[in-house]
Amino acid sequence: MIVSKLDIVLDYEQIKRKKRNLHMNEVKHKQTIAIWLLLCCVVIFAMMILGAVTRLTGSGLSMVQWEPIMGVIPPLNHAEWEEAFRLYQQFPEYKLKNLHMSLSEFQTIFWFEYSHRLLGRFIGIMFLIPFLYFLVKGWLNRPLTLKLAGMFLLGGLQGLMGWYMVKSGLVDDPRVSQYRLTAHLALAVIIYGYIFWVAIDLIFPKSGYSLARPANKPLWFSLFITGFVFFTLLSGAFVAGTRAGFVFNTFPLMAGRFYPEAMYVIEPWWKNWFENIATVQFNHRLMATLLFFLVPWFWWKARKSVLPSSIRTALSLLLVTLAAQIILGISTLLLIVPVSLAAAHQAGGLVLFTVSLYLSNRLIKL
Repeated sequence: MIVSKLDIVLDYEQIKRKKRNLHMNEVKHKQTIAIWLLLCCVVIFAMMILGAVTRLTGSGLSMVQWEPIMGVIPPLNHAEWEEAFRLYQQFPEYKLKNLHMSLSEFQTIFWFEYSHRLLGRFIGIMFLIPFLYFLVKGWLNRPLTLKLAGMFLLGGLQGLMGWYMVKSGLVDDPRVSQYRLTAHLALAVIIYGYIFWVAIDLIFPKSGYSLARPANKPLWFSLFITGFVFFTLLSGAFVAGTRAGFVFNTFPLMAGRFYPEAMYVIEPWWKNWFENIATVQFNHRLMATLLFFLVPWFWWKARKSVLPSSIRTALSLLLVTLAAQIILGISTLLLIVPVSLAAAHQAGGLVLFTVSLYLSNRLIKL
């Protein structure tokens, strides 16, 4: 059997076409997965802000039972509302703080906590169903499958951490532990950051091209900035957990001093960092001040490098976001923690973390 040159050329072109189509499908699949992950990030972001509002309005201890399945159904009639209120009345927050609370007032705080928990369940469904769909369709390779499975497990752990936090306020003191509150926020930010990082990886995969000149090497300092923003967020959680924002409501001094006198009155000394409201607020101020100098320095150094326009735009956005966040923080302090400003301040911190994380992801690939 004689195979002509034309047949060989046609077979070769057909193979090339199939490979090109497979590559295009793979790219489309990755883009679809990335959009889904980014949508998950948006809802998780909203979840964290709703959690902040729930805490700021004193609503977090209104649901005294953890029912992952039946807890989806709220009280549906007056008798059920009376029963939910009766359960709440058995715990310290009612007995020590809200003894004169009416049923209608209880319903107000209940809906905040209920919405927070319901949104958490919605995120689980929003993640699981598309994940299983992509898995069945064969869109996921093994590394990506493991990453997504890890995200889902972390989400389940976050639900447990949330209840573990709430339980700390149902014992003697009607206030959740600042340690558990900070752990709850830390895990939420880690999940959010991990999902966002994987999504950006899918949109901007690492190329084989790299900038050769030393001045254009990856700016690893961006990772330090991202880590510093993360720990500043956690220091803010300790401020929230100890209610340290309701004291020393002046700026830039604290009670007329750079640092207050009562910073290290607790023994052992290290507990002051987490339990002394003067030290907790001072540390948060200090970390924010350091960011005030570090981020502009990073921006100035990075702008000297040869960078894609999208990264240069993100660098400017990082600077603007930091300025807005510092203004929000100072305003929240001076106005003694109004709910709207305090929630906006947490949102600003998450936006700053997001922009910094994006920059880190892009810059280390150069």
